[in-house]
Amino acid sequence: MHTFYSDGSDAPESVVEEACHAGLSVIAITDHDTMAGVKAAQEAAVKWGIEVVPGIELSTEVAKKDIHILGYFVDQNNPAFAKKLEEFRSARFARIASMIENLKKQGVNNLSFEEIKTEANSDALGRPHLAAALIKKGWAANYWEAFDKFIGEQCEAYVPKYNQSPKEAIALIRQAGGVAVMAHPMVTNRDELIPSFVEAGLGGIEVYYPNCPDAVINFYEGLARKYKLTMTGGSDAHGKNKTNTWIGKRRIPCEYVEQLRARAKRPENFV
Repeated sequence: MHTFYSDGSDAPESVVEEACHAGLSVIAITDHDTMAGVKAAQEAAVKWGIEVVPGIELSTEVAKKDIHILGYFVDQNNPAFAKKLEEFRSARFARIASMIENLKKQGVNNLSFEEIKTEANSDALGRPHLAAALIKKGWAANYWEAFDKFIGEQCEAYVPKYNQSPKEAIALIRQAGGVAVMAHPMVTNRDELIPSFVEAGLGGIEVYYPNCPDAVINFYEGLARKYKLTMTGGSDAHGKNKTNTWIGKRRIPCEYVEQLRARAKRPENFV
């Protein structure tokens, strides 16, 4: 699940409360490239009697294709991991600042980096936050138009994101004691890369994803068994920022959480 520390709409405390009301006993906070919301969520979870697994969703790229790698049971206090997250934060800030400058050259001259950062309340600034600013200032009617006219990959204002490979992300997660899981492979559609990720230390694959037909889920269950990967799943909830899924829409048995926890404790998980 995502909070307002990345591209979700809600505070970590609100996410935990809603998860409790939805009848969930274990959740994971997996904001993009930041773990800033994990501590607040875990503190709130004490009140509501549920467990919050410390997690993250790292952005990576292969041949201009976005591939997201989830990390579960990650030690956010690991020095090397914390240093890398600071690099991600700085790179995201620099990217948005550069895109604002590019937009100025096109006549979009009333966007402020500080205003966007304040509105986002996030260490993981991304194009959705910039799109929100374009809508607010009247340059676009909606997110689709903002991306299509101004900040999509084909647009003049576009700036590539921080370039990290999936294998680098897998190694980073493992160094911090976590289990690396390939996020929503049915969306990424690069299944041919999975064997190489397994060789690099991938420990799991997100099998149970919202709005997927049974045939797709069955296919990825088979891939998980073939490569001896832990099966994971979740709602990928973003609050009001993603209306086609919500907290509790996709549920998995707690036995999968325990398999993930056990995998995190194995000596071979560390590099």
